[in-house]
Amino acid sequence: MNTLLLGDPSPSLQWRAAVELEGIAHDDDDVQASCAEIRESAAIRSLLARLEAARNRPTAAGYLLCQLAYLGYRGPELSMAVEAMFAHQQSDGSWPAQAPSPSQSRPEPAVVWLDDDSDQPARKGQPLADGPRFVTMQTVVPLRGIAAAGFAADPGAERAYEWLLRERLPDGSWPAGPKADLGGPGRPSPPEKDYRRLPRGAGCRSATTGVVACFALHPERRRSDAARIGVDHLLARETRDESTLGWEVSRLVGLERAMGQITFYVTFDPAFLLDLASRCGVSAADRRVRDLVTWLETVRGPYGLWEHHAHPQLSRWLTFDLECSLRRLADGDWIGNEEPAGFTSSKRGNRRY
Repeated sequence: MNTLLLGDPSPSLQWRAAVELEGIAHDDDDVQASCAEIRESAAIRSLLARLEAARNRPTAAGYLLCQLAYLGYRGPELSMAVEAMFAHQQSDGSWPAQAPSPSQSRPEPAVVWLDDDSDQPARKGQPLADGPRFVTMQTVVPLRGIAAAGFAADPGAERAYEWLLRERLPDGSWPAGPKADLGGPGRPSPPEKDYRRLPRGAGCRSATTGVVACFALHPERRRSDAARIGVDHLLARETRDESTLGWEVSRLVGLERAMGQITFYVTFDPAFLLDLASRCGVSAADRRVRDLVTWLETVRGPYGLWEHHAHPQLSRWLTFDLECSLRRLADGDWIGNEEPAGFTSSKRGNRRY
């Protein structure tokens, strides 16, 4: 199976398979040749151009950093983009919905859409990230990009992690964040929408997934109680949908658009869940992880590859991603004790007739 990955036309997949699955040294001639091809590839050049254009948009720049890191690029442009993103970070460690330009002392009033579910824009000039008027994803996406680029332990990134810990709900999950026209001092936050509510938690599945993805890339926090409790909430949903398998990989490789704000991570991707669980130290002996791995083996193709239902050309990337997750599970030492949770995607209204 590794031979198929090493023979893929993508130099990024060749390099990552050689280093991460075969254990070939970075100074190997073939590995160095793949690195050179990565730097000159059209996909990387395109992403770097978009990254330069997104210097004043931390959310857009954050996911572009995720894509570049996933494709194996480690050039100086990444550190430059991270510095530009830190210039827009607020003193509490979060990022605002709209970052000001370097020449502005405060954000320019603008209409900003806070929630995919909302049909009303926020009022002009509101301090969107102050008090309860935040949206968790405004900080999650930039922080994940910074961590993916290798700067998770930077002081600015650490402030963002601390902000996320302060916004955590008592049960260890994370809220999506109130809409601009709701919440406030003395007013409760609105409940999460049914389609993105956690089976056992009060928080938002999309927000909790994004936060765990940030913690999973930190060298120390990835095995913290906060990260593992977050994964525990995500593992409580035990649905198996082959049509969403590899959704996050398809976005990282560029075959699907990264869209949404509160719904950025709303698609339930079993491959992404296994990736997060393996990075946060969950053991293969955990019942939910064991059941997930058993199901994955039933959908593996005859040549050892996992086929992607919508993009056949993504099958080798998906296989590589899953193989890396399966190998990391061997180092896991944490087992959750949650019982199976019933799940309903959304409530059904009463029939009229």
